[in-house]
Amino acid sequence: MKLLVTGGAGFIGSNFVHRTLAKHPEWKLVVLDKLTYAGNLKNLEPELGEGRCEFVQMDICDRAVLDPLRGCDAVIHFAAESHVDRSIEDASAFVRTNVDGTYNLLQACREAGVPRLVHVSTDEVYGSLGDEGLFSEESPLQPNSPYAATKAASDLGVLAYVHTHKLPALVTRCSNNYGPYQFPEKFIPLMIAQAMAGERLPVYGKGSNVRDWVHVDDHCAALDVVLQQGREGEVYNIGGGCEMRNLEVAKLILKALGKSESLIQFVTDRPGHDLRYAINCEKLGREFGWQPQVQFDQGLADTIAWYRDNQQWLNDVRSGQYRDYFQKHYVQREKTFAQ
Repeated sequence: MKLLVTGGAGFIGSNFVHRTLAKHPEWKLVVLDKLTYAGNLKNLEPELGEGRCEFVQMDICDRAVLDPLRGCDAVIHFAAESHVDRSIEDASAFVRTNVDGTYNLLQACREAGVPRLVHVSTDEVYGSLGDEGLFSEESPLQPNSPYAATKAASDLGVLAYVHTHKLPALVTRCSNNYGPYQFPEKFIPLMIAQAMAGERLPVYGKGSNVRDWVHVDDHCAALDVVLQQGREGEVYNIGGGCEMRNLEVAKLILKALGKSESLIQFVTDRPGHDLRYAINCEKLGREFGWQPQVQFDQGLADTIAWYRDNQQWLNDVRSGQYRDYFQKHYVQREKTFAQ
């Protein structure tokens, strides 16, 4: 298989690239990424030097996206703006990438005749749950943040193209991911980074918001199954079956790092902050036998260890130096190849 991975230099995308190249030695990957602040080419080393992984720096809003699509057997679409806080401050980039970019990709897939498209989305499109219940694939879409609204729009666009144009595509919606290579603006890596530095851990409100956590390895395993076996036009929920309050997670991180809970600092809550997310992913289990394998306590311990063992990666990301990596290493290598 030749697979195009959009947003492959980001958190989930790069983990998917690592896993896919290891699990499918006969596959070739084309990674397409704009390299915004959340895209880090260093996430893909050493795979870029192995010959089975090609990198293309490109915005999915660019009509030239059609070129790397040609000859691909499938596309998995991770590329998105995803941080809720940023969408509250300014939603324009979210509309452009998540809505316009997905539309452009859909058009290009039609033109190129791509046999399969997996659109990776989020449980946030369902809105907020009360104290009980789970989101199923039939739950109504009730997005509450600008980010979630743009993802809901892109989901509906994909499904409309399936119905109207018979595009061979499907949608996945996943709960909160955690694991290596996650940009430290997101909750778990932010808590880890702050705790390791002995700095305050900012927790919204009273820390009572509940999230269903799934390790990125489990998410990528589910995507592998759906990519190969999923039914066109279907939506598949992916969850970890692990509901935790944000305050509980922060305390677990502090305990693991031997830090005092006095570092927790409650801050003004995010506008429109959804109370609870929880996923029913029985459909994946029923159709394909998929179940999450990583228990949260072990996954969190492994994640903390990864950030502790990759302090230079974390420092470069927090300082912004990682953005020089593309220019210093990859662009120079491309020049060498061209000579």
